[in-house]
Amino acid sequence: MNARELLLGSFQAALAAANPLEIVPAHLPDPPSGNTLVVGAGKAAAVMAQAVETCWPADAKLEGMVLTPYGHGAPTEKIVVIEAGHPLPDRQGVLAAQAMLESIQLLKPDDMLLGLFSGGGSSLLCAPVAGVTLEELTAITQQLLRSGASIQEINTVRKHLSSALGGRLAATCCAPVYSLIISDVTDNDPAQIASGPCAPDPTTCQDALAVIERYAIHFSAQVAQILQTGAGETPKPGDPVFRNVRNRIIASAHQSLTTAAQYYRSRRITPLILGDSVTGEAREIAKAYAALAQEIRYYGHPCKPPVALISGGETTVTVKGNGQGGRNSEFLLSLAIALNGLENVYALACDTDGIDGTVASAGAILTPDSLLRAQQLGLNPASLLTNNDSYTFFGQLDDLVTTGPTRTNINDFRVILVL
Repeated sequence: MNARELLLGSFQAALAAANPLEIVPAHLPDPPSGNTLVVGAGKAAAVMAQAVETCWPADAKLEGMVLTPYGHGAPTEKIVVIEAGHPLPDRQGVLAAQAMLESIQLLKPDDMLLGLFSGGGSSLLCAPVAGVTLEELTAITQQLLRSGASIQEINTVRKHLSSALGGRLAATCCAPVYSLIISDVTDNDPAQIASGPCAPDPTTCQDALAVIERYAIHFSAQVAQILQTGAGETPKPGDPVFRNVRNRIIASAHQSLTTAAQYYRSRRITPLILGDSVTGEAREIAKAYAALAQEIRYYGHPCKPPVALISGGETTVTVKGNGQGGRNSEFLLSLAIALNGLENVYALACDTDGIDGTVASAGAILTPDSLLRAQQLGLNPASLLTNNDSYTFFGQLDDLVTTGPTRTNINDFRVILVL
């Protein structure tokens, strides 16, 4: 098995560990005496709904609606799947979120609200709070996504401007709430995944305002008033509305990294998990990882080759150019420059949802001869990195990894093979 096959094989193993059809059934609650209403949002929501229908008792009442990005749908019979905008919200998501809130308000104490949430839910459950338009929410989201702000910071703002996020979904419910969550955030905090529709929110309107000001985001006087007056405040930890709410993480990056480690161990390659919560600028993280790969390659420290350096988390990219590419391909391009063609070092970096940023690939593969091949094609890696154009670099080399929507999401997956 060559290096490329090893890298792709470990990525597939990591995805399999987060397959909703495999992991949802073991975590389903018993049906209530009344009705079960399913609501959900995220890149895995449709397949999670499909898994619920497959296992739910035939004589138990089940209905509901989940939101997922365009192209991420799955066949269901009782639970309606709506496709909507991501990463920027759209009218379809607004209407669906409003319909969910109206349905939840009709539940009775002997019913149950079953939530299905995963990464991507924040932009899907985008119905703005009173006083904020969809256009304003979209413009703020777009600026934040390009600013280099962390996902936690972005979600802090979205929670206080969206009527279904930050615990508001559960707060409208008088029935028990049982929420199943596939985590795409570094600390597996239910308040952060999909911006915590059923979780208490420890952040405040003042926190959201601070994020907007920190990244010089343009916003209207109406948004300023909502945040300054606290009109957009969310329910907090300890609020009695969460007394009968349970949020359960059913898949995370760490589980998938552990599966990938087992994959390499079975092939007599030493796995070294560098963590599932790696954050920071993608190009800077790449430089640190390149130094570690060089230490292993030249000196056999902290372990001798063959070694697989495995990591997850969510890096960021501060967009200053006008090129194409996401944080994973940008990580790899920076890594390529730092390694400078180091022999016997290969790497893969992919987003587990199948979409690296906004492009059509999940990420890419780096080989020892990537820079040489780029030079032969007349590409300038440093210029492309400056222009945030890593997609062009790996596209020209035919080294993009294209999976299409994976219908799961446990964030970034990176492997550096030192052979």
